[in-house]
Amino acid sequence: MTVTEDKVNFVVCQLFALLAAVWFRTYLHSSKASPFIRHVVATLLGLYLALFCFGWYALHFVIQSGISYYIMIIIGVENMHKYCFVFALGYLTVCQISRVYIFDYGQYSADFSGPMMIITQKITSLAYEIHDGMFRKDEELTASQQCLAVRRMPSLLEYLSYNCNFMGILAGPLCSYKDYITFIEGRSYQPTQSEANGKEEIKYEQTDPSPNTAVAQKLVVCGLSLLFHMTVSKTLPVEYNIDDHFRATASLPTRIIYLYLSLMAARPKYYFAWTLADAINNAAGFGFRGYDKNGVSHWDLISNLRILHIEFSTSFKMFLDNWNIQTALWLKRVCYERASFSPTIQTFILSAIWHGVYPGYYLTFLTGVLMTLAARTVRKNVRHYFIVSPATKLCYDTMTWMTTQVAISYTVVPFVLLSVKPSIKFYSSWYFCLHIICILVFLIFTTKRTKKGSKEQEGIQSSWSKKQEEESIRGHNFSTTNNFNQKRETTCRNTTTKQ
Repeated sequence: MTVTEDKVNFVVCQLFALLAAVWFRTYLHSSKASPFIRHVVATLLGLYLALFCFGWYALHFVIQSGISYYIMIIIGVENMHKYCFVFALGYLTVCQISRVYIFDYGQYSADFSGPMMIITQKITSLAYEIHDGMFRKDEELTASQQCLAVRRMPSLLEYLSYNCNFMGILAGPLCSYKDYITFIEGRSYQPTQSEANGKEEIKYEQTDPSPNTAVAQKLVVCGLSLLFHMTVSKTLPVEYNIDDHFRATASLPTRIIYLYLSLMAARPKYYFAWTLADAINNAAGFGFRGYDKNGVSHWDLISNLRILHIEFSTSFKMFLDNWNIQTALWLKRVCYERASFSPTIQTFILSAIWHGVYPGYYLTFLTGVLMTLAARTVRKNVRHYFIVSPATKLCYDTMTWMTTQVAISYTVVPFVLLSVKPSIKFYSSWYFCLHIICILVFLIFTTKRTKKGSKEQEGIQSSWSKKQEEESIRGHNFSTTNNFNQKRETTCRNTTTKQ
């Protein structure tokens, strides 16, 4: 593993941001400085770090944010979310194409398009939140959309501070605009009033909690992740999965185990970067979610991953829900909840476009569509047979854990290999087996569901036909009886008339 200059710059800048965060919370706390000062300092520090890390490429951050803000102002709240979405994602894609195909194809460096990915999330999220808050009616919104809706247009300073603050300029994570403004203005821990039983009750929240313990714990995780990445990860390269000698000589169990271990070893660098970014935000006082019933503070409002849930996930969905959490929420809020058709497919396509232009990304996310839909189908049709007792559930959880880890590893290999040729070489060496299994799962359960539906429909039609026949017979009997009675009444009337 090569330690490049840009990687060193990234780590140095993040460590500087950590120290700046401690200073920011100590000397520019909301109780000591106005929101204007906090916005200005956070923005200037962020732009300085970007300039140090990426040179004049950092101007792209300001250009993308500035043009997006101009679009918001001139287009209006009715359609600005669409224009901002297309522009921000398009600008990001152009920058990614220029970096990949002009400058350094295949280099996993701290490139300037990385921060632009986070800024793109923020631009699009805020545009939708303003559209929800200033144009749509409350009854049209979901509960989460109502909570995140922004009711006024932010100033240019607030907008730049949200997009380019020093806490998240390099590695995020994404946060909602309302949460960020609440933090800057110091409203997170203010006393609140509520009414109970017709009487006004004043509830005082606990004092501004200290993030020191949470920051220390996350820095320990960072240290362990970095150590693992520097030592173990380089001994288990993902590329070895397509090595000709390994493919020819290794047994199937060996290949499965190595596939799992090599992809597990590739994750700690993400654990390091995202956990450090979370610690920086916490050190500045941002990221407090609240207290539990025991009064313990939780600093995971904008956390991007849950490592134990990832490593022990028993379903594809569980893995995705705990990996890159804020990006998953962004995809859900701007795409999945608003898609008019095939939300799962649209969401995976958007995720692939946002990640970049390497073909491996698209192979991974298209495979992910199959995996997600197949896993959902199996869980819906099979799981209830295994939860009848703790023993069978444990057996089911063990099987699904093993299956999930292999399926995840199989899916994301192209994401690491990047190019088409090695990715296809890997999948062909596995005979596209998991792709085929997913398709078979669809065919089997869809056919089963169709036959079951046909039988139910035949049963319904049969019972309906019998019911119609019975009603027809009863109607005929009633008609015959009624005619007979009418004839009797007519005869009686004629007889009476004659008399």
